[in-house]
Amino acid sequence: MANLEHGNDFNFLNDKFMTEIKFDDLLRTGAHFGHVTSKWNPYYEPFVLMVRNGVHIINLEETIKNLNNAIQFLQDTVRDKGEILFVGTKKQAKDTVQEEADRCSMFYVVERWLGGTLTNFSTIRKSIKRLQLLEKEGSSIYENLTKKEIQMLNRERIKLSDQHRGIKDMRRLPEAVVVVDANHEATVIKETNRLEIPVVAIVDSNTDPRPVDYPIPANDDSIRTIKLIISAIADGIIAARDGSDSLEESIAGMNEAGKDEESDAVESEDNSEKESLSVESGESESVEESETDNQETEESDTDSTESEEISVTDSESTDTIEEVPESSDESEDEDVEDELTEKESMENKD
Repeated sequence: MANLEHGNDFNFLNDKFMTEIKFDDLLRTGAHFGHVTSKWNPYYEPFVLMVRNGVHIINLEETIKNLNNAIQFLQDTVRDKGEILFVGTKKQAKDTVQEEADRCSMFYVVERWLGGTLTNFSTIRKSIKRLQLLEKEGSSIYENLTKKEIQMLNRERIKLSDQHRGIKDMRRLPEAVVVVDANHEATVIKETNRLEIPVVAIVDSNTDPRPVDYPIPANDDSIRTIKLIISAIADGIIAARDGSDSLEESIAGMNEAGKDEESDAVESEDNSEKESLSVESGESESVEESETDNQETEESDTDSTESEEISVTDSESTDTIEEVPESSDESEDEDVEDELTEKESMENKD
């Protein structure tokens, strides 16, 4: 399949995941055969290559280019969480449309298109709720009924199941519709145009391509051509969904890694704060220890000075004590001498 110019940030996934459809593949399936010239639509002329044996030959290069554009649009829709509805009610397309829509987990309509399925979707939702009520096991609707009434409810359930089996879980209008044979599904095209829902459709030479947003010129009566094109569309949808899932996973992983880095940074900040606090506490403890040491040294110095003063005072007191008895001895000697002199004087008087 030819590569497309990248229209947005996610289109790099297209080159990797798109299923390649070659010119020879379309040629082998008979995709180039149109209708006889008498049945052609004049607005289909840009897609006509030539006329051979009274039959228009479709330009397959235009088919490949338009198919690529359609697949890219559908991939962008799927990446934006959009839903796609496949429609193919003609006999050649029923089985293929149902199989490929189931494979890519999208909605489909392969039975008769009910008028107002899109434009009167609220009524269709009521019919779907009725079907869900009938399918519910042990429902109270079956209580106290006769055998004939139960058979009538069973027939109603089967009819609704056939009509809505492909859209039973569709909660809202689809973001895009894929149609096989836009001429056969003219009612679908009208409803989508009224609701401005983009349409991707396989158009043959008897179809007016103007109401279709993404026309794919090809033979819409060939079962092999329908299968080739619808399977390529389903592959593109699956690839876009897988790519968006892997992208979301990678984004989630990056977010988790960022959270881990933030937590690591917070932990490192906490650790650095704890270390700074421990350093500050250590410094404060060392300062306190040094202050206590200084106080102890000062106290020891004061004790030593006091002890020295005490020793000095003790020595002085001992000296004074020693001096005191000497003076007493001298006084006693003087007294004795005085007595002696007095005696001598008395003797002399006698």
